[in-house]
Amino acid sequence: MAHNFRELKIWKDSMKVVKSVYLLTSQLPNDEKFGLVSQMNRCSVSIPSNIAEGSGRTSSKEFLYFLNVGLSSTFELETQLILSNELFDLPISGIVEQIHELQRMIIGFKKTLEVQAV
Repeated sequence: MAHNFRELKIWKDSMKVVKSVYLLTSQLPNDEKFGLVSQMNRCSVSIPSNIAEGSGRTSSKEFLYFLNVGLSSTFELETQLILSNELFDLPISGIVEQIHELQRMIIGFKKTLEVQAV
């Protein structure tokens, strides 16, 4: 049942989100290096990492678990982006749009896997 994560659009798009987040967090003040910068970077990396980890699992049910973790990370990241915008007036609309599209795609992929898991 293993999927090649490198071929999954949700993985490719989540890698783009990571790049966008790293570029954005480089604009935050140095005193946030161990705060929001670290938190947002780790959170963004969690998304494609969980997709990749889940893709190597032997059942759809296991893959779904990791997709849920990755999806949860998108909501966590969105919250952190909103906070960073409120605190530092950073331009987040483009990244938030990327995240919303990624959320829709992960949910759609989950529905496909849920049918297979039955």
